[in-house]
Amino acid sequence: MTTPLPINIYTAAQSRQIDEAIIQGAIPGSELMQRAAQSLWQRLERRWPEGAELTALCGGGNNGGDGYLVARLARLAGWSVRVLSLASPDSLQGDAAQACRAAKAAGVDIEPWQVGQPLRGIVLDAMLGTGTGGNVREPYAGAIRAINNSGLPVVSVDLPSGLHADRGVVMGEAVFADLTVTFITLKLGLLTAQGPDHSGELHFAALADLPHRMPEPVAQRLDLRDWRATLERRPRGAHKGMFGHVLVIGGDLGMGGAALLAAEAALRSGAGRVSAATRSAHIAPLLARCPEVMVHGADAPENVDTLISKADVLVVGPGLGAGEWGQRIMDSVLRSAAPKVLDADALNIIAGRFAHGTDLGNNCIITPHPAEAGRLLGCSTAEVQSDRLRALELLVQRYGCAVVLKGVGSLIGGGEPNAEPVALCIAGNPGMATAGMGDVLSGLCGAMLGQGLQAGTAARYAVLIHGMAGDAAAVLGERGLLATDLMMPIRRLLNIQDLK
Repeated sequence: MTTPLPINIYTAAQSRQIDEAIIQGAIPGSELMQRAAQSLWQRLERRWPEGAELTALCGGGNNGGDGYLVARLARLAGWSVRVLSLASPDSLQGDAAQACRAAKAAGVDIEPWQVGQPLRGIVLDAMLGTGTGGNVREPYAGAIRAINNSGLPVVSVDLPSGLHADRGVVMGEAVFADLTVTFITLKLGLLTAQGPDHSGELHFAALADLPHRMPEPVAQRLDLRDWRATLERRPRGAHKGMFGHVLVIGGDLGMGGAALLAAEAALRSGAGRVSAATRSAHIAPLLARCPEVMVHGADAPENVDTLISKADVLVVGPGLGAGEWGQRIMDSVLRSAAPKVLDADALNIIAGRFAHGTDLGNNCIITPHPAEAGRLLGCSTAEVQSDRLRALELLVQRYGCAVVLKGVGSLIGGGEPNAEPVALCIAGNPGMATAGMGDVLSGLCGAMLGQGLQAGTAARYAVLIHGMAGDAAAVLGERGLLATDLMMPIRRLLNIQDLK
């Protein structure tokens, strides 16, 4: 049976270490393989109850062994089953060889894979597992292409073949699965970079109790159940001064909406007071949209100094621009010791000024998307995406602050001392790939700082709430989702602990 996704996330090497510890703890590998096959078969039947035909492509390792046992279960259930082997059954060893013999004994037809062979029914990808390190070679690459071109439903065993288990990148070719059932541990590569697009619907099967001694997880999945009490209940005698004065600075000419979105999000996220420093041309529109924001004209950049001195938290960057106006404002911002959130053009200015990084302080949050992260690190966007965890670690090291590396499977690290391990957020959806979503996140982060959370905690909680709000707002569909659609879901989610 599959279970909810676990919190802890491990590397492929750690997963193999844990698997070995379970086997040494008196559960034979053959038994784990039987349990894996049973869990996958149950999920497959539930997803396609009308299915009657299975084509399994099996490799030469334990991943292939799982596939042979799934084929056996399908055959015993009366399905038409065929295994196309990428490795000769005679070359199989150990538990995989035993699984192959069991499939044969059940009457499963096994034949070697050949280019051009038709695939039929539901396709089971049991070719390559977590050990894939380099680009996929033939005949596996050709088999992956055939699967992806078949148009048939596809199920992957543990991990789509060709997907890097740690980095979530495609190793030349990778299966696009409709369903993936992963076993024993949750792997980082399934959740970030290209992993979610290739994994499809992801399910987890524990198979066995974990060993008492476990390695430190490489990351932890954010789950609202662990964060409900992050913000304390407000006392009856509460007043606005208790929940922070957030100053949003941004909105150069023509970009006032970005600053407004950040300011409104900060208000909806519980900040006691919110001010905005922006171009004078934006004052009237901002007040018309959100009169609760105190809007100040800052055509002269030096005007922000007094505003900064009166604020508890700074949110800087939405619509700031990288021209002289934004550059001079950043001079004042970087002189301030106040907790701050830096996003968008604030990050581009920092990247231009500090080629080798600078210590922004552990009371600061930066929220780069992959292109901004590349500028901050002096590398390409592709290099960031090729190893998102490593990019996050470098950003934390070079800038000494809490970092949100945005994107599918957003990663959050750093902040206050001992803010480990890295957090990963699986909430969110493609509808959020639209202008203004990052501005909302910046305002949400600022409000969390204003309400007393340390930067690492504030960043993690804000990213979780932001992603979940996006999912709630997409109930009518992802297309056409607006940043402003998140405001009410954010408010509801932040108040969920107080709801009866």
